Amino acid sequence: MRVVKRIRGYAKVLGQARRNRGDLVGWLGRRPQIGVATVTYETALLFSNKVDPRLKELAELKVAGLVACQFCLDIGSALAHTAGLSERQLVDLPRYRSSDAYTELEKLVIGFAEAMTVTPAVDIDELRESLLLHLSKTQVAELAAAIAWENQRARLNQGLGVQPTGMAEGMACALPEAPRTP
Repeated sequence: MRVVKRIRGYAKVLGQARRNRGDLVGWLGRRPQIGVATVTYETALLFSNKVDPRLKELAELKVAGLVACQFCLDIGSALAHTAGLSERQLVDLPRYRSSDAYTELEKLVIGFAEAMTVTPAVDIDELRESLLLHLSKTQVAELAAAIAWENQRARLNQGLGVQPTGMAEGMACALPEAPRTP
């Protein structure tokens, strides 16, 4: 049932695109093998549903904010709404550690996404062990795959200049992270 709900959510969100609809498809159409691989992995993640979709959406939004992918923040915010995340959770994402909008598990998931995204990746072992107190190894593997894929997705979109499509217009949107200085 979770898969059906997620597919409906994705269909609804993609139907809300108002502009720049063909940016990513146009780029990937130039290399069909990469387009097919992208669709295959996206589908595999969509049908992998051992992890609560809310947790995956939080993690993916954190990555999108850290990478500053405007397209990912747009689609991710709209998907987060369909998954049931609150407006406050979206707005508080850059300051999740001090926010009471998140549970302990949600903060661990966001921290794990952050640790997997920064370069070099840091403090992952401790976070993974903490996550394993709440999630199974299967769930942690799925979560790590979703986070890693969002890193790939966000960086690909950044590299190709894929622009937001307006999927989250009229609703709270996750804010981009403040730039980090090395």
